[in-house]
Amino acid sequence: MAKTVKVAQTSDIAPGTGKVVQADGRSIALFNVDGSFVAIDNTCTHRGGPLGEGGLTGDTVECPWHGAQFNVKTGAVTKPPAQAGVRSFPVKVEGSDVVVEVD
Repeated sequence: MAKTVKVAQTSDIAPGTGKVVQADGRSIALFNVDGSFVAIDNTCTHRGGPLGEGGLTGDTVECPWHGAQFNVKTGAVTKPPAQAGVRSFPVKVEGSDVVVEVD
């Protein structure tokens, strides 16, 4: 059963940036893409790099370890060396709270 977990305040993440958050024991990369919040698994599928610490350009994050790129809205790989995408999570903004749906 899915549940929602508050992970941040909207003021915590400026547009064009990301942050690593914890939700129900899971490490999640939370991003602000032009005022819309999106979340993907924090672990790069190539070698486990922290995607939440990577650079965000538009809706693409680059893994800080080896340069793999992922679409932060879908989790899909957009540039190797990663071959598999990462999981994306539904995000809602409730007032000033950012909540992520996890299962």
